[in-house]
Amino acid sequence: MNALLAHLGISLRLHFRNRMALLYGYLFPLIFLIAFWVLYRHEKIPLLRHMGELLTVAVLGGACFGLPTTLVSERERGVWRRYRLSPVPTWAIVTSTVVARYLIVLTAGLLQVAAAMAIGMTAPAHPFDLWIAFTAVAFAFIGLGLVIATLADNVPAVQALGQCIFLPMLIIGGVAVQLGSLPLWAQHVSAFFPGRYAVEALQAGVNGRGFMGARFSLLALGLIGFAGCLAGAKLFRWDAQQRFAGRGGKIWLVPAFAAWIAVGLLAEWRGRIAIPVDKEIASPAVPPVSTPAPAPVPAAGTPVLPASPPPVAVVSPPARQLALPPPPKPEPVWAKLTAKDTEGLDFNIPPDQGIVAPFAAADDLPEDFMKDQVESVRSKIATWPPGAEGDELRCVRNLLYIAAVPDAIQLPVERYMPRVVYEHLIDTYPKEKLTKILTYIVLHPEEGMVIDDISDLGVEGAAGDPTLVRERAYLYALKFILRLTGKVPE
Repeated sequence: MNALLAHLGISLRLHFRNRMALLYGYLFPLIFLIAFWVLYRHEKIPLLRHMGELLTVAVLGGACFGLPTTLVSERERGVWRRYRLSPVPTWAIVTSTVVARYLIVLTAGLLQVAAAMAIGMTAPAHPFDLWIAFTAVAFAFIGLGLVIATLADNVPAVQALGQCIFLPMLIIGGVAVQLGSLPLWAQHVSAFFPGRYAVEALQAGVNGRGFMGARFSLLALGLIGFAGCLAGAKLFRWDAQQRFAGRGGKIWLVPAFAAWIAVGLLAEWRGRIAIPVDKEIASPAVPPVSTPAPAPVPAAGTPVLPASPPPVAVVSPPARQLALPPPPKPEPVWAKLTAKDTEGLDFNIPPDQGIVAPFAAADDLPEDFMKDQVESVRSKIATWPPGAEGDELRCVRNLLYIAAVPDAIQLPVERYMPRVVYEHLIDTYPKEKLTKILTYIVLHPEEGMVIDDISDLGVEGAAGDPTLVRERAYLYALKFILRLTGKVPE
């Protein structure tokens, strides 16, 4: 135990004396945090819905790059060969190295949470659950780091292998790109990457249900981490002269990769692949059809008498009654709003030329490859059932989704859809009424059903994330109000 603690202290001191390690271990995650904050700074609570992704990046950098780089560089310098000749047990040296790396990524994660809270994020909903999830994520990726250190013969090979795992996990593994923005095939592929379960487990501790919402993810991370640590321990190399190509026992790599496949297949079997979308499907009630009772069948040999005609009923004209006036229709909820309610809204919204909620100017015409989609929406929007039938509030909210969905999935046509929707709204509703309806939507952004698929209007692609679509509809409602009130030129 004394040897373990002594080596742990040495490992931490060497790490904090290495400027490049400090920059890579702490500055790299903070760069991602700043990038995410710039992209999602207009959310009500900055970074709250993205801390799972950011913390996963911090662990990935420390475990899949920092740990194997340290192990391989020390092996190349002969440090591990000298360790082997010392009377210290091997398990103590390896365990202290792993614990040191865990403490390093833990401090990087705490730094990210502190920085996010400094710019407006609320405290995690389940701090203890978040720590457990972070430990499970670190365990899984440290196991992966041990496998990389086993496969790599030198430090450049570590960087190459790390990038081969790091970049796919960022793009289609649900780490840097939200799963709801990915096509369905990519959501299936992401089920075989541990990054997806890392984000889900960490996010459940930040603003989810804690353990209750991350049981499968924690199980998947534990299985992947155990398999990686087993393979890394069995194939550990002490000397730089030992090349992986000439190393025996490569069969121990099978459990490491089989764990990824097993987790993905289990997720497929349990139906945990596609991101659920809030949809309400109402089927009209069908009244039961009453059938007349069959006529009795006479016994054999009984003469059948002709049926007597039914008696003729004498119908007297109904007494004339005075019709009651219909009850007055209740006043819509939005009708009670005033200009004071509209003026009190928070108009801190992204610019029209930005990447969030873009809005094309009136003289900005779509390019040729987007004209068909714009004209298809323009020709169908007036008769589109969700935006033309029923309650006016619901219709306006649904029309906002025509602008919100392309923006949520970043289609090239996204900046032209708001102009089409806005022109249709001002042609359909009086400005005063429309302003009140949009004000009510801004004040109650969580009401109503979300439409995340507008393919029936000629725009293919589904957002998959109802929360993101609601957010974009909220921003476009504010932009429409600014134009209706003259604060921004139409």
